[in-house]
Amino acid sequence: MSDSFLGFARHRAARLDLALTIRTCDAAACELTVSGPDPLIDAFEMAVSLGPYDCIILDIERRDHAHG
Repeated sequence: MSDSFLGFARHRAARLDLALTIRTCDAAACELTVSGPDPLIDAFEMAVSLGPYDCIILDIERRDHAHG
C-alpha cells in the first residue's frame, strides 16, 4: 500500500472523530482497527473504498468486535 493510503485513512478517521489503529500495512494489504459510532465507521469505510487517487481498493473486510 502506498503511503498516500495511510495518510488518507488517518485524515478521514480524524475528520470523522474515529480512533484508528494501523495493525499491518504492506504492498498487498492493510489491516486497520477503527472505533467509534457505527454510522461514522460506515462513512469511513465508504471513504477508503473510494480511496486516494493512486490506490485501488479491491476489497474491504469488516469484522465487528464485541465490547467488553
